[in-house]
Amino acid sequence: MAECSESGCDREAAVRLYIPWAEDREVCTAHGRALVQQDGVVAEVLEGAEVDWR
Repeated sequence: MAECSESGCDREAAVRLYIPWAEDREVCTAHGRALVQQDGVVAEVLEGAEVDWR
């Protein structure tokens, strides 16, 4: 799996975020949980990472 796209994070990516005002990106569970709280952001769990996104 790829690494989280957030700067300075070395965790594995677990979700793909679709962000209306920016490029889509793949992030770890921690960043995904925080960023998906913003209006309009949609998260799609990456294959193999389902267990991390509960």
